[in-house]
Amino acid sequence: MEHIQIKGLNKPVSKLIMGSDFFNLSNGPVVSEILGHYLAIGGNCIDSAHNYCGGESEQAIGRWLDETGKRESMVLFTKGAHPKGDGPRVNSEAIRSDLFTSLERMRTDYIDLYGLHRDDPNVPVGHILEALNEHVEAGRIRAFGGSNWTHERLQEAADYAAKHGLIGFSFSSPNLSLAKPNEPFWAGCVSVDSEALRWYEANQFPLLSWSSQARGFFTGKFSPDVRDNADMVRVFYNDENWLRLERAKQLAAEKGVSMIQIALAYVISQPLPACALIGPRSEAEMISCRDGAQIKLTREELAWLDLTGAAV
Repeated sequence: MEHIQIKGLNKPVSKLIMGSDFFNLSNGPVVSEILGHYLAIGGNCIDSAHNYCGGESEQAIGRWLDETGKRESMVLFTKGAHPKGDGPRVNSEAIRSDLFTSLERMRTDYIDLYGLHRDDPNVPVGHILEALNEHVEAGRIRAFGGSNWTHERLQEAADYAAKHGLIGFSFSSPNLSLAKPNEPFWAGCVSVDSEALRWYEANQFPLLSWSSQARGFFTGKFSPDVRDNADMVRVFYNDENWLRLERAKQLAAEKGVSMIQIALAYVISQPLPACALIGPRSEAEMISCRDGAQIKLTREELAWLDLTGAAV
């Protein structure tokens, strides 16, 4: 599997990142089996968050690391400072509290990639960067970034870090997929549009995409007349996405692969350091992801799929 480099890490990061939002303390055998399949395809990075499964996702990962002794060979990507019922929590106190809890749950003394799960534009980036730099200096974090941050705020943070001699964001984790959302799947989430994608490419800024396969939109299970999934209808049902699906189907047939693999290749093939968060639940789905990540799409194919270029 191909890898990217992220500033601050001494390990490469596999271009497929294993999502763990279904890991919990009661399905240990499933966690072990899935992570075994993930290692077998060459993956080395697990994504989690302070709030996944009420904290059990991080705990399940910590238990697996203890049982297997694989901590040093893995890249741990977890997130904190997610809002709660009383509003945003992107501040030094919440970051410290969530980080220390995550370290305890994952049974480790450092996190490789730490992401702020949301942004709060009302908080100056300087306050946020100074808090995160403290944890890097203490060895608790190797590199940090934003999850669901706009590219404008990422640029603001980069400018502040350069001006004040601080470590800046090393990566970002928004949504990027071939299917473009009508609205955020969850409140406060950020999806990459064409302007943002140009910023990522120009800066060669590492992008770790969640919902990289648009929650199964390209599996063939969805069509304009199948409307039993209200969230999929709300987020992804539009004329342009049906055309993208048809083009993915056509290109998949030409290449002898599946539509869902074309959708994954769309993310992996972007002309920038891009990784895709995946959530396979079986060995067959894992192998499908592996094979999809090996498909190389040209700029012309990417543009045609995304309705911005001529037929290829």
